[in-house]
Amino acid sequence: MHNDQSATHEPTALSPERVAEVDEIIGRVTRWAAHRTDVVGLLLAGSYARNAARPDSDIDLVLLTTDEVRYVDNTWAHELAIGDLIRVQSWGAVTERRFCTSSGLEVEINIGSPDWASIHPLDAGTRRVVTDGARTLHDPTGALDKLIRACQP
Repeated sequence: MHNDQSATHEPTALSPERVAEVDEIIGRVTRWAAHRTDVVGLLLAGSYARNAARPDSDIDLVLLTTDEVRYVDNTWAHELAIGDLIRVQSWGAVTERRFCTSSGLEVEINIGSPDWASIHPLDAGTRRVVTDGARTLHDPTGALDKLIRACQP
């Protein structure tokens, strides 16, 4: 008797539709960030940054701004049209805002000051985020690239 174990495991490959949706959202947020003078960094983190995303993976972004107060309300999120706000949570140096698109894709945007990327000293939480997978999307000052280099062995 043949036992097909693949039927009991979750699929690991992303559908072409999910890939297109993720690429579109990352591109939209990156273009938006590049046109905001207060945004000094945008980092893609986690499974999408390390090319290991699964169908249930969320998009993890870190947005560094010189004007954190601007992001307390959600008018900026409406400009991005990334779904409904489902959670706000403070993680110390950043505040997570988690959205859910109509397809069920979750988009986590962690908002913090440029100090989050400081390497003098390098915060342990920041190091964990970067070493788990990080790709620079917008970095006009070079601080994120410097951070990524500082976290490499």
